[in-house]
Amino acid sequence: MDSKTQGSIDIHAHVVLEEALGAAGEHGPEIGQDESGQPWFRVGGYRLDGVRYRGSAFMDADLRIAGMDRAGIDYQVLSPNPLTYFHHIDARSALAFCRRHNDAMMAHIARYPDRLGGFAALPMQDPVAAADELERAVRELGLLGAYVGTEFGTELDSEAMDPFYSSVSALNVPLFFHPAPPGIDGPAADPRLRRFDLDLICGFAADETLAVATLVYGEVLDRHPELDICVSHGGGATALLIGRMAMAAIKRPWSPPSLRSEGAFEASVRRLWFDAHVHDPRARELLEDVMGSDRLVMGTNFAGWDQGDAMKLGDGAKRLAKNARRLLRLESGIECHDN
Repeated sequence: MDSKTQGSIDIHAHVVLEEALGAAGEHGPEIGQDESGQPWFRVGGYRLDGVRYRGSAFMDADLRIAGMDRAGIDYQVLSPNPLTYFHHIDARSALAFCRRHNDAMMAHIARYPDRLGGFAALPMQDPVAAADELERAVRELGLLGAYVGTEFGTELDSEAMDPFYSSVSALNVPLFFHPAPPGIDGPAADPRLRRFDLDLICGFAADETLAVATLVYGEVLDRHPELDICVSHGGGATALLIGRMAMAAIKRPWSPPSLRSEGAFEASVRRLWFDAHVHDPRARELLEDVMGSDRLVMGTNFAGWDQGDAMKLGDGAKRLAKNARRLLRLESGIECHDN
């Protein structure tokens, strides 16, 4: 079976690559273990304790394929670990890391070309360098798109981002936004998010919601109608807040004219894509009701702490795979841009 044309496709699966360790110089990343044998992972001054990357599906392609077989996942597109976006370090070090990471990504997935694809890491603190590296990653390496954070010092709707978005459109590849835990190599988080892993539980959802709002209120897709953007975890709280966000578009003085009519905000949101990694069937039902079903794709955060169970989707996984083939340009003869 050609996994790219049948079965299930998972587009939310992070990877840690041995060859990219130390590629950002003093910023790392670095892997080690303490005196008791407990693993740690360092990025700059941040250290993650107790998560084992070596000897797991994060780094071992054979273990990943075995896990995919158990979960019923036919094809998986690997993306950078959000801990290693490096969007706030010096641009030169970030570019060096991204180039090494993208080269290593291609070598990693080349062992299983019918089961694995890859997304590019980009130095988003320098949109020009990011566009150049994406072109190299797509044209020379064969990666399927870009996978970046939601915050890197430039607003997502800034005019400074327009040349980058134009480059993504010209390459005819998708752009994925997924938050990074705050404070790793960028601004510190709200101190309330430091408890109970709230940076992951609530902080990610807030960042994703802010990304959606900025892209829509900022009319990014109006300026770049052929750009396909996918936001992780169902776009955070967008489905829940859609009515309030739409009311603001109609009533608030800063809202652009294009969003002031009834239904305009909702229609703009539906031009985005979302991965359906939302953990609860009620949330999934709301997401599909608000966003529609033709722009949803399957995501599992494979091997992560909140890994979803692809088998629970049943026939739904195959339906989402059809969407993923459109988004990833894996099927000839299909119009990929229907904005």
